Amino acid sequence: MVRYIRVIAFAVVTIITVSALSLYLYYQGSVGQEIRIRISTTTSLYSTGLLSYLAEEFSKIHSNVRLDFIAVGTGAALKLAEHGDACAVFVHAPSIERRYIDRGIITGGRIIAYNYFIIVGPVEDPAGVNKSRDVLAAFRSIYATGDLGKAFFITRGDNSGTNVRELSLWSRSGLDPSRKGWYKNCGCSMDQALVMANEFRAYTLSDAGTYMQFKRAGRLPNLEILYANATDPNMINIYSIYIVSSCKGDVRKYAEEFRDFVYSNQEKLIGNYGVSRYGAPLFYPARDKAQENQVLWRELASEEKE
Repeated sequence: MVRYIRVIAFAVVTIITVSALSLYLYYQGSVGQEIRIRISTTTSLYSTGLLSYLAEEFSKIHSNVRLDFIAVGTGAALKLAEHGDACAVFVHAPSIERRYIDRGIITGGRIIAYNYFIIVGPVEDPAGVNKSRDVLAAFRSIYATGDLGKAFFITRGDNSGTNVRELSLWSRSGLDPSRKGWYKNCGCSMDQALVMANEFRAYTLSDAGTYMQFKRAGRLPNLEILYANATDPNMINIYSIYIVSSCKGDVRKYAEEFRDFVYSNQEKLIGNYGVSRYGAPLFYPARDKAQENQVLWRELASEEKE
């Protein structure tokens, strides 16, 4: 009888232990399971290292979430969203963004940062861009000098946010350089366009952050900033993040948490990024000029053409 009771007791303890262990393992598996989020992004945010920094900071809160960034131009980033190949997107071309919003492909947008477009070119500046009264005058000077065989211009030609802005500036200048021999289409990222401009001693439109990074790295010895105007609305570069409507479940939940994390902490995360290394931020938190950025975003969404 005693032996029988011992057997029963042992069996009960074993069952309880196994059940508890199973529950523990199940709980650990559900909590520790890796969540991978694909985020398509404009190249400038990626090449400057900002997104890697944001992901690192986010992982301190959600260690089980892995952010996989796909760095392409804004147009390509939104195409990935349309095809369901990304759960979130970072972009900077309001006119293209608006079309994808209207079609219901992206939602929940937040303006998270801005910086400035600049015209960079050869130190000798044959077009006299550094003396231009405004950016449209600078583009007209480059056009005229190119026609004289004394200047080249590198266009990204990739439907990126920078490319969209460049084409808008040419249009506002009343000029079309697309068939000119001096107008070189690289079909490439911002960093590649800068390297090509350096080699050709050519002009190009760049975001300030990417240029600062590559200039400091010694990769652009032949290029200088020739036109920069922080008060010119034509030169403000607005970055937004969106959630892809087709993204569902836990992946969407954490994508939204990442968006909110970046938006809520933009002063600390974005405003301080690059200061210690470059002496100035590569990007500015959107809240610095929240109302102005909203107004400008709407204007650009209406005016710029793909």
